[in-house]
Amino acid sequence: MHAKTAMDWNALADKALAGRCLSAEESLAVLQADDGEVLALLNAAFRVRRHHFGTRVKLNMIINAKSGLCPEDCGYCAQSSVSSAPVPRYALLDKETILAGAREAMARKAGTYCIVASGRRPTDRELAQVAEAVREIRATMPLKICACLGLLDEEQAKRLAEAGVHRYNHNLNTSRGRYPAIASTHTYDQRVATIEAVRRAGISPCSGVIIGMGETDEEIVEMAMALRELDVDSVPVNFLHPIPGTPLAGAGLTPPLKALKVLALFRFLLPAKEIRVAGGREISLRSLQPLALYAANSIFVGDYLTTPGQDVTADHQMIEDLGFEIERCAL
Repeated sequence: MHAKTAMDWNALADKALAGRCLSAEESLAVLQADDGEVLALLNAAFRVRRHHFGTRVKLNMIINAKSGLCPEDCGYCAQSSVSSAPVPRYALLDKETILAGAREAMARKAGTYCIVASGRRPTDRELAQVAEAVREIRATMPLKICACLGLLDEEQAKRLAEAGVHRYNHNLNTSRGRYPAIASTHTYDQRVATIEAVRRAGISPCSGVIIGMGETDEEIVEMAMALRELDVDSVPVNFLHPIPGTPLAGAGLTPPLKALKVLALFRFLLPAKEIRVAGGREISLRSLQPLALYAANSIFVGDYLTTPGQDVTADHQMIEDLGFEIERCAL
């Protein structure tokens, strides 16, 4: 198949709706579609999104609960040991500050509050601090809680589950073969093991990717297929924000139309999963951000870990202008 040959995108939507997996050839055709095909491609992806999620949009908010101080060498991250980016550095926030963040998530109409901490893995003390905060949030607010604390074993995951954590995020980030070029202080398989451990503990697994780190189209397909195989429930699709002072500072931005093709592919390959347009959406998609929600059904509101997000009122307005609705949290 020639990369630019027009396809029947609705046939791919039918395949996804029937629960069948796209072939590698069909997947590559999505990523390599002619730019003039993007609206037709998104229309087909929207059929799948609407079948599973209607016009609802899930909002998530992050709190950077522990910043910097990380021994890992992830090339994309401003908080890593190999970064010279000027980021805040502080130990795990106290319970009251984490609770205040949860109240802010409620004010922003977020249904999921994401407690994120830098580092390789949490210490026993950090795990206890997070668990204590989660218990109080669950007792006082109608929020789902996602934690992202690094590598976990099953016993640690069980402690978070008992505290009331609904979801745990640990991204694959890139393909297995490319992983050593992105980080060397831990492995792709360790990330997979963490995802499997949280599932066994009864926590919903969340894992996604970062697009724009030098991967090929074939590797993007491989990432989406790996997440399908792992059967994760939530998939944040990040677009690299090249931060000065990090090893990937010189990488270019993912062009808006390519970003939309990536999101359409993830919707076809993970039809019933939460697809979240995550970090970098504002700088990669730019004025085309609203179109992303024809494939994705979730976004972050507010800032990310070390980079600014779009103003929350602009996100609310974007959803309203599309004729979509914010999904309310149902515990």
